[in-house]
Amino acid sequence: MVSVRIPQCNAVVRWSVAAVLAATLATSAALAQRTVPFNSGIPIAPNGLADRPLKKGPFNYATGEGQDIRVTVVTKALAFPFSITFLPDATMLVTERAGRLRVIRNGKLDAKPVSGGPAAFSAGISGLPGAVHGYMDIALHPQFAQNQLLYLSYTKPLPDNKRTIAVARARWTGDSLADVKDIFVANDNAGGAVPLAFGRDGMLYIGTSGGTAQSLENYGGKVLRIRDDGGVPADNPFVGQAGAKPEIYTLGHRSPLGLAVHPVTGEVWESENGPNGGDELNIIRAGKNYGWPLVSYGRTYPGPWQSTLPTHVGYEPPVVYWTPAIAVSGFTFYTGDKLARWTGDVFAGGLRTGEIPGTGRLDRILFNEKMEELRRESLLTDLGQRIRDVQQGPDGLLYVATDEDEGAILRIEPR
Repeated sequence: MVSVRIPQCNAVVRWSVAAVLAATLATSAALAQRTVPFNSGIPIAPNGLADRPLKKGPFNYATGEGQDIRVTVVTKALAFPFSITFLPDATMLVTERAGRLRVIRNGKLDAKPVSGGPAAFSAGISGLPGAVHGYMDIALHPQFAQNQLLYLSYTKPLPDNKRTIAVARARWTGDSLADVKDIFVANDNAGGAVPLAFGRDGMLYIGTSGGTAQSLENYGGKVLRIRDDGGVPADNPFVGQAGAKPEIYTLGHRSPLGLAVHPVTGEVWESENGPNGGDELNIIRAGKNYGWPLVSYGRTYPGPWQSTLPTHVGYEPPVVYWTPAIAVSGFTFYTGDKLARWTGDVFAGGLRTGEIPGTGRLDRILFNEKMEELRRESLLTDLGQRIRDVQQGPDGLLYVATDEDEGAILRIEPR
C-alpha cells in the first residue's frame, strides 16, 4: 500500500486527488508488464543486438587480473563452427555444423573441407528452436601420435527423413578421413549437442540431450562411457542392471555442450545448459544423478522456477552455475604461461546472456585449490558474438570459435 499525505483542502478537492492517485496506480499496475509472444514454449527474444558483424580487429582489452590482452581474428570464413581441436603438430581442426571438417595450418584456413567424413544432417539457425547440429565435437585417441585415430560426433541421417546422434571413428591422413566407422549410434530420441572427451582411463565420454533424463532405459540426458572401439566397459555403474543402457555413466543432465578433463585431478568435467537460468559446470562421477528435470537453479521459459525450491539436495550439485543463463558451451582449463595471470583458470564460452541474442561472451573463472569459485569475469562482451568453443593451443594461447553465419576463430594473446 502507498501512503500519500494530502494537504488541508475541501472535501471535493481531497476526493479528486485521491481518485486521480488511485486511477494512476491502477493504470501503472496494469501497464507494468507486457504480454510476451512465445514460440514452442519459449519467449521470442528481441533481435536488436543480434547479427552484428565482427570487426576486423585486433581488439585490445584490460582485464580484471591485470592480464592485458590482444584478440586477433585468425579467420572469418567459417559457417557456424562448432568445436576446435589441435593435432600434435599444431594443425587446427574445426567442425562446421553443415557437416564439414576444416583445417587451419600456420594460421591459414585450407580452401577445401576435409574429404571422407560421414554424411550429416543439420537444419535451422543456431540458437533458434528446432536447430539441428550436423558435425559437432572431435576427440583424439589417447595414442593419436601412433594410430592417427580421431572420433567425430554428428547428427546421422536415417531413412524416412529421420535422424539420430552418432560417433564415428576415423583415421586422419593429413588431408582426409579414412576407414570411417560408426562406433556408437543412439537408437532412441537422444539428440542435441554431443560433446566428447577421452578420460585418463582411456575411455571415451559422450554427452547427450533429449530423452528422459531420469530413466536408465534411454540414452538422452546422460553422459555415456565407452571403449575406444565402441564396446561397453565392464566397470560402468549400471552394467547388468535390468533395463538399463550399459553405456550410461551418469544421468539427470539437460543439455551437455562441453566435456573436458581436469589437468591435475584427471576428473571429467561437463558444461550443461539449464532452461531460463541454471547453466552448470559439473564434475562427472560414476553413477551419480545430476537432477534434471527434478532440480535446477533455473526457471522454466514461461517464468516459474523449474523446481518448487531451487536446490540440488539429494542430487549431485554443480561446481559453478549461472542465473541468468549464458547458454554455456565449450570450455577449457588454462595451463599455459603465455597468459600467466590466468594460469589455472577455467574459460567457458557463452552463446547469449539472459535470453538476449547478440550477447555472447567468454567467462573466466578463478578457483581455489579445492576448485571452489573465487572470482568470475566476462570477456569479449562488446563483440556481440556467440562463443561456441574455447581451447588452449600448443603455443600456450587461447583460441575461440564464434557460432555465427560468418563464423570466426579468434586468438587471445598478451598485449
